[in-house]
Amino acid sequence: MAAQNDVCIAVSVDKTGLHGQEEDFDYSQRGQWVRAAVLGATDGLVTVASLMIGVGAVKHDVRAMILTGFAGLVAGACSMAIGEFVSVYSQRDVEVAQMKRDNRIVGSNNQEISQKEALPNPIQAAAASAFAFILGAMMPLLAAAFIVDHKVRLGVVVATVSLALAVFGWIGSFLGRTPAVKSCFRILVGGWMAMTITFGLTKWIGSTAL
Repeated sequence: MAAQNDVCIAVSVDKTGLHGQEEDFDYSQRGQWVRAAVLGATDGLVTVASLMIGVGAVKHDVRAMILTGFAGLVAGACSMAIGEFVSVYSQRDVEVAQMKRDNRIVGSNNQEISQKEALPNPIQAAAASAFAFILGAMMPLLAAAFIVDHKVRLGVVVATVSLALAVFGWIGSFLGRTPAVKSCFRILVGGWMAMTITFGLTKWIGSTAL
């Protein structure tokens, strides 16, 4: 009987510990890479869609829209990758310098090696950022590629972008455990503003024949 009681107590304590680990999980750590992925995909989606809609405001040719969108995809992916690489590498240099100062005081080299291994990889960060941008940018390109009618093409691009933005907002809120409605609304309004401003200004400049 005593042995059975010991086993029951051990199982109860173990379950409590697991439950505590789930409740104490730090979602802010997960939020760092979630933020980077959602930002890259959203940037690609909104940037390329705004470029295509801006060109569509003055040109009805589908080829012009696709070429403009593709140029925005390539330029944006390169820009995101370079910016992320420089940013992460600069942060890494600062953290390594701080580690060396701390370990010089403590006098431990093993700790410095383990800390360096835990630092983010600039190349991986750059590749992930570029991939996320390309993933988002491909959506408006594919949506507009096979539609002949100009007005329908613009409407499909806007609808596709709106749906994708809502999905990105929901994914970010789900993984980061934040309110879904607020996240989706915020990202949708931002995307609509970018497309509307780009369309309006391009239409106005095109109409003035500058």
